[in-house]
Amino acid sequence: MEEMTFLPVVLLGAAVFLLIIFFYYVPFLLWISAKVSGVNISLLQLFLMRIRNVPPSVITRAMIEAHKAGLKTLTRDELEAHYLAGGHVERVVHALVSASKANIELSFQMATAIDLAGRDVFEAVQMSVNPKVIDTPPVTAVSKNGIQLIAKARVTVRANIKQLVGGAGEETILARVGEGIVSSIGSAENHESVLENPDSISKLVLRKGLDAGTAFEILSIDIADIDIGKNIGAVLQMDQAQADKNIAQAKAEERRAMAVAVEQEMKAKAQEARAKVIEAEAEVPKAMAEAFRNGNLGIMDYYKMKNIEADTGMREAIAKPSAGNSSKPIKD
Repeated sequence: MEEMTFLPVVLLGAAVFLLIIFFYYVPFLLWISAKVSGVNISLLQLFLMRIRNVPPSVITRAMIEAHKAGLKTLTRDELEAHYLAGGHVERVVHALVSASKANIELSFQMATAIDLAGRDVFEAVQMSVNPKVIDTPPVTAVSKNGIQLIAKARVTVRANIKQLVGGAGEETILARVGEGIVSSIGSAENHESVLENPDSISKLVLRKGLDAGTAFEILSIDIADIDIGKNIGAVLQMDQAQADKNIAQAKAEERRAMAVAVEQEMKAKAQEARAKVIEAEAEVPKAMAEAFRNGNLGIMDYYKMKNIEADTGMREAIAKPSAGNSSKPIKD
């Protein structure tokens, strides 16, 4: 009895398993949904999609959406090829439907190329219909009178479908706009003219064609805010004056050091000369003694020389009286 009860359960389980496998490889309900929606696709094609590791639900839903939107040119093979290439089939179909409703020229080949390039083609179509506003970071520039200005701008762009493949992104737009703002403020004679007429910046930047080679088309550039920064000209002049002062001090110190060196050299030479004089005076007694021994100098000659020295000393004392001694008449 137990074996007879177990056998129907096994057969029922095997039948359920086979049904699951069958409906997995042959999505009958998906085929009915396609037929009801007017999409011509067979059960064999759905089965072969499963064999090729292509999800039939993704392809079928995409074909139903395209058929209902009036895009009759899309084929199953094209959608399968794009999926196998690593693309996003649903996103591409959404973009094609949106472009068709907005009267934007977008072919299936262009949409798939944009998608495979790594860009969101559906978002690009939305941006073509609804332009995007990009806020630039604060841009610092200096006018000709040396006043620093800090400007913020809002750039309104829309996607350029034809340039999405290979075109530059938002970073390039921001960099070019920042460069244009710096150039415009730098060419102004003074900061007052920029503050009085800020739209002159946007007009000058727009004339430069900054969106060339990018995936966007610049519609407008609006200056949102301008703040006054530092007086760069005054700061540079102060720095230059400080640098000139430091140079002058260095040169003066160099001249002082040279003067001290020359003075020390002269003192050394004077000391050397005095040493030579003292050495020469020390030789005089020796010479006189030698003259006495040789008979070249007599005692009377010696006394005469002493008298001359005393007379010379007295005359020098009379010629150079001391500051404290005033001249007084001599009393008899």
